[in-house]
Amino acid sequence: MARQPEGPPPPPVVQKLRLRYAKRGRLRFSSHRDFQRALERAVRRAAIPMAYSAGFHPHPRISYANAAPTGTASEAEYIEIALAARVDPDELRASLDSALPDGLDILDVVEVTAPGQLADRLQASVWQIELFADTPGDEAAEANDVRVRDVVERFLTAERVEVQRMTKNGLRTFDAREAVLRIEVEPSVTSRPGNGCAILSLVVRHNTPAVRPDDVLSAFRAVADFAPPSPPRVTRLAQGLLDADDGSVTDPLVPDRDAAGA
Repeated sequence: MARQPEGPPPPPVVQKLRLRYAKRGRLRFSSHRDFQRALERAVRRAAIPMAYSAGFHPHPRISYANAAPTGTASEAEYIEIALAARVDPDELRASLDSALPDGLDILDVVEVTAPGQLADRLQASVWQIELFADTPGDEAAEANDVRVRDVVERFLTAERVEVQRMTKNGLRTFDAREAVLRIEVEPSVTSRPGNGCAILSLVVRHNTPAVRPDDVLSAFRAVADFAPPSPPRVTRLAQGLLDADDGSVTDPLVPDRDAAGA
């Protein structure tokens, strides 16, 4: 018979909440493990009545879903937490946000009221990639914009673009083209002093293995021998349910809000 810890079992779960948070500024370089440690410390500081797992090493019941890669900013990261006592979602958002460091910001909290897993609603992401010119000035910015548009056209006309990435299961080769549902080039802007940049907007379906923005840039190198002259700035703007009709990505917390309202 398996050993069981002495004492009463942990209190039951009475409420589940889904949280949307952002990684901004320098905190985009924090890893998923860094965020886990920061969140667990913030939960203790904010005195959140977390539910805990059973066993000899109880841990707070937190589910993480599809975290953004280290080095990318995000406005749409999601977690689910289980509580041993009911709380007001808005009050929890404020107290937990104040307990986290600046750059890890709790944006929204809703109670779980609709059936289904949160991970199943994260079907696609909207990404923004800023590709900066190698030299300052309007001419360099315009040349950069023209070059990026040519690369994107070549990528879109390709039926398949294979890239390689090292995963925990070893080196994987996969198609980066199939997962990209839409990619557009926005007009050149100056978002860094003296440096124009071309801005890419992408809608990427969540496949296995996941196609990340750096995989798309690797695909650019494969189809057009293009590599950004300086490190790009990548931000996830949204992730959620994929509308098959128009390819848009919708808020995954809407079903819970609708069920609560009904």
